Amino acid sequence: MTPTTAWAVLVVAGLFETGWAVGLKYTDGFTRLWPSVWTAASMIVSVYLLARALQTLPVGTGYAVWTGIGTVGTALLGMALFGEPREALRLACIGLIVAGIVGLKLVTPAPSP
Repeated sequence: MTPTTAWAVLVVAGLFETGWAVGLKYTDGFTRLWPSVWTAASMIVSVYLLARALQTLPVGTGYAVWTGIGTVGTALLGMALFGEPREALRLACIGLIVAGIVGLKLVTPAPSP
């Protein structure tokens, strides 16, 4: 897998991480069947795609970016879907996570053959 493809796969993995984290809210403690099924499926897809991306990318970078995407996505969807707080400091902290994700992408060297 090329580094560009690995990064794209990692971003999709992070989006699925967001999906399963938000999905947990809808499972009601895994007592609702279909939300639980979709949440578990998102977990499996997310971890599988992370594993694929880590075949090319450094593990520390990949894991940090994966969790960062999941964190930012979950926080933003929490605000949009569940009315979670939107204070300026909270948004600034989310911005710092985004900056960290971008920074890790910029400083990650291409893997050696």
